[in-house]
Amino acid sequence: MLTYKVQPKSSVSPGINTCQGCMIDVIFRNLLDVMGEDTVLVIPPGCAAQFSGCGPESAVTVPGIQGNLENSAAIAAGIAAGYKHQGNDHTQVVAIAGDGGTVDIGLQSLSGAMERNDNILYICYDNEAYMNTGIQGSSSTPMAAETTTTPAGKLVNNKDLIQIVMAHHVPYAATASVANIPDLRKKLEKAKSVKGCRVLHIMSPCPTGWGYKMEKTVEVAREAMNSGAWVLLEYEGGKVKLGKKPKNLGDVDKYFSMQKRFKGIDDAKKEEIKEHLIARYEYLEKLASI
Repeated sequence: MLTYKVQPKSSVSPGINTCQGCMIDVIFRNLLDVMGEDTVLVIPPGCAAQFSGCGPESAVTVPGIQGNLENSAAIAAGIAAGYKHQGNDHTQVVAIAGDGGTVDIGLQSLSGAMERNDNILYICYDNEAYMNTGIQGSSSTPMAAETTTTPAGKLVNNKDLIQIVMAHHVPYAATASVANIPDLRKKLEKAKSVKGCRVLHIMSPCPTGWGYKMEKTVEVAREAMNSGAWVLLEYEGGKVKLGKKPKNLGDVDKYFSMQKRFKGIDDAKKEEIKEHLIARYEYLEKLASI
């Protein structure tokens, strides 16, 4: 006799058509588990587009809209303004976009929302390239990483989104990683409790674009934190709070060796990246000491 395990009630479908090894659905499951059903999603075209809307093709039960690639924050701000006009201060308005739709083409829209302190939560799931359109490089692609538009490796460092966000003096911002779900949930809970423009920047490695086995996603993300390539922090009330210090700060050998996108890197470039990661972390330590 066949028996079937009953799926727990969730706002996200039990079967998602993401690439194997992708953690975007894990981000969505935890996001909606924390935020609850009283949530509206704004998602641009991208890897997460299947989570858009409320029709039968959607993977979520909450309402939402898919706008243009560049204006997710503006759409979310308009929805939040409409709710405010109605006297609704409880519905969570969440925009969630990739690094291309955030750090590149969506940055001006996000900057405006942060300047106005619109009552939205903006989440960037960062896989460090335009993965769903052919793995083109983005402003979030790190130095030396190969993409279809940087076949010899990117020549410059990536934008530091969280520092751009902090420069807008938003009430709450944080970085998170799919390798530390308890930390992610804690930060989602904090973001839910704060009014105004909140921003979460979440590292979400891509096995397809980064070139590693699908079952290694969490391990790759964890090694990014160990090396300082990804730093966990919170920004609240003008203060920076760092997470646990990377245990192998600047040592990117293991992290890079796990991914095909860094296969062409030489020792000189590794040393340059090491110096950059150490200098960035020391700068964040100074901010955290103020």
